[in-house]
Amino acid sequence: MKKALVLLPFVVTLFARSAVADDTLVKFRGGIGVLPVAAGVGQAATAEVVTRNIVRGVQPPGQIWVISALKADVKVDGRIHVDGRGLLLGGGNAIGFNANASVFATLICEAVAPFTEHSTNGAGVALAPNGDFRIDDVLVPAPPANCDSPVLLIRNSEPNPAWFAAGIPKQD
Repeated sequence: MKKALVLLPFVVTLFARSAVADDTLVKFRGGIGVLPVAAGVGQAATAEVVTRNIVRGVQPPGQIWVISALKADVKVDGRIHVDGRGLLLGGGNAIGFNANASVFATLICEAVAPFTEHSTNGAGVALAPNGDFRIDDVLVPAPPANCDSPVLLIRNSEPNPAWFAAGIPKQD
């Protein structure tokens, strides 16, 4: 009995540390592919006004992209793990292909401008022929302690880093 009482503080400390060990800032489960045009309204017989699908200041690409699955975890220190499946062109002559693209991740926590982009290495990771990718990196700059309005964008690497897909925030 004495041994059990002596070990009790260590066991309590161990459980308390494991409860605090989950240093997750935000999670994303599921992805949304980009539709480059948010709206098009006919103005006249020869002109049409097109509204581009800009998300928190980030431009879309010129073509539709689809994604079949996305899972991402962002830690409070900025470490990020993203597992994406099937990020492929959803239109045009190269439909169903990866366009030899490389992608990186950007987290934006502000709901209104000015927006701060917290990004992985802009060189990105190459998409597999089937559109699969994995990012294990650190966001720079580190994200804020609170990310109340998280948006995770998967973007193509230089020269014009547009967004190809967005993560769906996991609401606990």
